[in-house]
Amino acid sequence: MPREIWILVVATTVSVTGGSFLWPMNSIYMHNELGKSLAFAGFILMLNQAASVAGNLIGGTLFDKYSAYKTVLIGTFLSMTSAILLSFFHTAAPYTILLIVMGFSSGITWPVMYAMAGSLWPEGGRRTFNAIYVAQNLGVALGATASGYVASISFSYIFMANASLFVVFFFIVLFAFKDFDKKIDRQMQTSVIKQKAKIKQKDPLIALLILCGGFFVIWFSYSQWQATIAPYTQEIGIPLEQYSTIWAVNGFLIVISQPLVRWVTSKIPSTRKQIYIGNVLLIFSFIVAMVSENFAMFAVAMAILTMGEVIMWPAFPTIANELAPKGREGFYQGLVNSIASVGRMIGPVLGGFIVDYFNMEILFYFLLVILFIPFVTTRFYDWKLREKEMVKGQEETA
Repeated sequence: MPREIWILVVATTVSVTGGSFLWPMNSIYMHNELGKSLAFAGFILMLNQAASVAGNLIGGTLFDKYSAYKTVLIGTFLSMTSAILLSFFHTAAPYTILLIVMGFSSGITWPVMYAMAGSLWPEGGRRTFNAIYVAQNLGVALGATASGYVASISFSYIFMANASLFVVFFFIVLFAFKDFDKKIDRQMQTSVIKQKAKIKQKDPLIALLILCGGFFVIWFSYSQWQATIAPYTQEIGIPLEQYSTIWAVNGFLIVISQPLVRWVTSKIPSTRKQIYIGNVLLIFSFIVAMVSENFAMFAVAMAILTMGEVIMWPAFPTIANELAPKGREGFYQGLVNSIASVGRMIGPVLGGFIVDYFNMEILFYFLLVILFIPFVTTRFYDWKLREKEMVKGQEETA
């Protein structure tokens, strides 16, 4: 990989490691330490993701019209400042405000990081984004491994570790990213606002929206591991440090399973089938989690979830890239990321509401039912395109 991609990989790992000290603990901290309901915790996480969507749109616009380097610098400065303040002020009101600001600042940063990766190494194709994806999950593994043990000593240390790594991330961006603007291919654009008016081909966009209906359901379900399942593990007696180890299993498995994933995807090149397989594994992981009573069973459920994730996740941006008209790749990728954010936004608050007013078992059954939706959306998302291709083929034959 080019030197610039390695810099992005290192920066991503540092940033996500810092964030991974905090995000697996958000629901636990609000529920167990601040004494708030799961619905309240879910609502705050919803606001965090709503701010992330807003930051995504603004970050993409700034990338198009202003500067990739300065845009990322603004986002990382806001993240760093919020993290430092959070290490000193983490009662309910400042925690809520700063978590929303951190969602907004990360929303500014990450679309531009992906856009820079694609622009700095366009010939890298899937390898470019896979490098960032693996770096993110290495950060998840490192941060999540340590977070539970640190939190078991004091939650204050969680905030301090998060702030320290965001300071490191800021200085990496400040000094190592400053020449990136000169090397960026401006054909890669991310602004949804700017590109919306330019889209003339509606059928591919409709196909992507249908596909993303299933992607939303998947992210809604996946977000329960961070929102409702986290406090549930505490209620059934799993220590905090063991819960964080479950996320370490996720991160490390994503990194070490890459050779296996490459083998599976080479044997099953159909992205449609990859989504089917991944979704089956996702359903199976929730079945195992539903009957789990100890750390070992939850770790098994997470391992199954992770294998489904690594097979299925890259299929969505791949299909988006295939559907995108020339020059609209950035918009289509931005749409996929936005749908994921909306799933993460609604998942915690609705999941928390179901658990608060019913129970965890009802939530598990609800997830198992709605997870059949992605099979339908994946099967039929491109039916109109295939129909037009068939008509075109018949006309050419005639």
